[in-house]
Amino acid sequence: MIERRLLSEVEAALSEAPAVCLLGARQVGKTTLALAIAKRSGALYLDLESARDRARLDDAEGYLERHLGSLVILDEVHRVPGLFPLLRGLIDRARRQGLRSGRYLLLGSAAVSLLRQSGESLAGRVRFLELAPLDALETAGVALDRLWLRGGFPESLLASNDRQSVRWREDFIRTYLERDIPQFGPRLPAEMLHRLWVMLAHRQGSPFNAAELARSLGLDARTVGRYVDLLVDLFLLRRLTPWHANVGKRLVKSPRVYLRDSGLVHALLGIESLDDLLAHPVVGASWEGFVIENLLAAAPEGATAHYYRTSGGAEVDLLLELPRGERWAVEVKRSTAPAATRGFHEAGADLKPHRRCVVYPGTEHFPLAGGVEAVPLAALAQELAAMRKRS
Repeated sequence: MIERRLLSEVEAALSEAPAVCLLGARQVGKTTLALAIAKRSGALYLDLESARDRARLDDAEGYLERHLGSLVILDEVHRVPGLFPLLRGLIDRARRQGLRSGRYLLLGSAAVSLLRQSGESLAGRVRFLELAPLDALETAGVALDRLWLRGGFPESLLASNDRQSVRWREDFIRTYLERDIPQFGPRLPAEMLHRLWVMLAHRQGSPFNAAELARSLGLDARTVGRYVDLLVDLFLLRRLTPWHANVGKRLVKSPRVYLRDSGLVHALLGIESLDDLLAHPVVGASWEGFVIENLLAAAPEGATAHYYRTSGGAEVDLLLELPRGERWAVEVKRSTAPAATRGFHEAGADLKPHRRCVVYPGTEHFPLAGGVEAVPLAALAQELAAMRKRS
């Protein structure tokens, strides 16, 4: 097993809070991480997608009360929303017995429904953490281009060959289209949803235009907007919002959208090999999204991410607002001989960030003109991870 960086954070959170909710897309490794914790602590694990485990909760209060002194792991907990009020009572009962932390580890793959359900019942009793796909720091023994091509879902990354990896991602997409998404949103034919995903893959990193997508699909803009919201909720899509400030310039205000896993982008576009990817028009946008996801996975808690673009062409691909009050401007380049663009320098003059970096796929860290640094992806991610560990 590749040990996940979040493992120590989950264990630390369980030592402090009565309940920890671990969020993330399906097949990202939540269950594997939870079972590793169960093995260390002797916890009880229940998979609420299993009819057998759900049957144990026919008398949920009686069953869980018998295990009040142990950590209980509830996988896909959003499947049984009626549990949340019960968990609140059990947590309060455990507190009265002096058991103030580490009662429940909740796993889920739908953010909004879980946050709403748990927030109503477990306010002040639960801590939320997100497990992202494997990133460059967790897969140091894997070539960066392989991680980029296949994405960070463990089964895809660790497949024996590229073709097997693509087949896994195609099956993953089909499962979401035919089973998972219809559970949460208004029903659309799987073929229509697949077309929407393919269009989003083609528009990786582009400003979101619901009306344009709707016209292409023969749908109304509100329906497209609801499905985009759902993909964000399911940790499959990222909406990168524009940074707003009074800089005296006309700013682009539409969010940019990125499919969060580069491997899914490539599967949707029929890209199987690195040669195919390097020859495809999406190569630059795919690398940009890959870099952004790796940096945000490592960033300290409380960091916020935006992009910046003016009508005059001043642009920052990723503007990180860090908890210590620092602002980092990041430009993403696929070239092994990176250089900051004129638009990036102009944006730097507008924003006056504490640090300006060009992230590229090389291995050396060196200065560029105008106070800009060229930084390898793994090196910048490591700096952010160190900040996260200290926070």
